[in-house]
Amino acid sequence: MSNAVQDSALETLLLPVFEGRLAWPSDGALFLNARDGWPLHRQPLPGLVAEQGFKPAFDALQRSGINLLDEADGRRFPLVLLLPPRQRSEARALYARALSRLTDGGVVLACQANDEGAKSAEADLAKLIGPLTVMSKNKCRVFWSQPGNAVNAALVDEWRDLDAVRPIADGRFLSRPGVFAWDRIDVASKLLAESLPGDLRGRAADLGAGYGYLSAELLSRCAGITSLDCFEADARALALCRRNLDAESKRLPIACHWHDVTSGLLGRYDVIVCNPPFHAQVGAERPDIGRRFIEVAADALNPGGRLWLVANRHLPYELALNTGFDAVNTITQQSGFKIIEAVRSRKAGGR
Repeated sequence: MSNAVQDSALETLLLPVFEGRLAWPSDGALFLNARDGWPLHRQPLPGLVAEQGFKPAFDALQRSGINLLDEADGRRFPLVLLLPPRQRSEARALYARALSRLTDGGVVLACQANDEGAKSAEADLAKLIGPLTVMSKNKCRVFWSQPGNAVNAALVDEWRDLDAVRPIADGRFLSRPGVFAWDRIDVASKLLAESLPGDLRGRAADLGAGYGYLSAELLSRCAGITSLDCFEADARALALCRRNLDAESKRLPIACHWHDVTSGLLGRYDVIVCNPPFHAQVGAERPDIGRRFIEVAADALNPGGRLWLVANRHLPYELALNTGFDAVNTITQQSGFKIIEAVRSRKAGGR
């Protein structure tokens, strides 16, 4: 699966450093919501420490030799870089966290693509820390604070908890801004849950479990499930999933894994449910991610195992399904989505 996507925001973020408008501090810098890419390796960036909660991006940073922040590391830095997420409450909370990691007189440096809300992101940082220096390039805006800017401490306190965990769906689940479908029950996942047959049984897995809605529905509808593994790449969502399934974990084994599903699974399962993602952190639609989820599911299912999948109707998953499974049935198509059951052969050897 190709991941060769141009990361214009990352490239633009470091332009002030590359062009000499902003000096790289000798004491290093912290990069929040970091992503790997050639700009991080264009020239030495001594003392760079990165933080990332999305497993594929974390793994990429680790493979490239970037130092990753240890949870026990409470240092402050003279420079904090960040790529603000699209969800505004999450982004504002991240700004507040960046300032809590900044030394006195330090600089916050941020960048966002124009079509992802760059002007709003710039305005928000200015509210916290005053006048900014701004550059525009690659259809992005990069902006940074001036050394010694006065921080609006009251607003920092207000924004710090904007992405805090809170109940949704009449208190049934805990969620927080920034995770997938954070403030609602996702329509596609709900349609899949309502389509699940009650006779699913055995060892189960949820690929891309989010905050745990589909897993909870599977367990409530299918009494024959004997264990459940939840795989989720977003560490924030996985922590919610673990909390939302805590009551169920008292009656059967449940394990929550911070994992990039596209790298494959080690376990074997009788049932897999999945609402696969079709966007990466950067770029447009990525149906190859969904196809890879299907391939991984096929490899992880026991003979006779069943995959229950929901997808946007237009996504081209049929070839992957027909290659990996012996029987593929479209159960229903509603509201722009399709529900598919795919079954592995009961013959030894699978595909």
